[in-house]
Amino acid sequence: MGLGEFGLSLGGGSLSNRIAIYRSARGVQILVKPGKKGQFDFMVSYREPGKRIRTPKHIHLIIDLYLKLAGDPENTMKLIDHIIDIILKVKPAAGFPPKLELFSESDVSRFGGLDKYGEYSTEFLLVVTELIMKQEKTNYPNGNMNLRLFRKFRERADIFSVVSAATFGRVRPGI
Repeated sequence: MGLGEFGLSLGGGSLSNRIAIYRSARGVQILVKPGKKGQFDFMVSYREPGKRIRTPKHIHLIIDLYLKLAGDPENTMKLIDHIIDIILKVKPAAGFPPKLELFSESDVSRFGGLDKYGEYSTEFLLVVTELIMKQEKTNYPNGNMNLRLFRKFRERADIFSVVSAATFGRVRPGI
């Protein structure tokens, strides 16, 4: 849907301090609010129509990608390659609210066939993933947890290893 809501401040109630920076074609608002780790730190959340605000976690994204993988392995791996490319290219936030720099509507079209698998649309995954990666680069410039996570998924590591990377941010040696 686009960036038309960029900068819309949502005050009051549970939306206070949050800014909607994107609304998907399905009406999902992607929100950010200031974090506490540094000058440009931010936290990502979303709200689906008629539901409460939620914070996306790595494990949620990975589970959805496993569902997409079961339905369309070839295109899911292409999506993972694209996400890895995003991780390698994304820059730290230079201000608040953060700006989407790599997301493209053409990528939504390219991977849109995966929308019939899993719960999240590829549009949602691409926007949220870019923001989470930007958050990591902002707070941990040398961090590589996300890159390791998505590479493990790409390498088709066993589910235990991938889920461990998604939930704990570390992978035990030899796994």
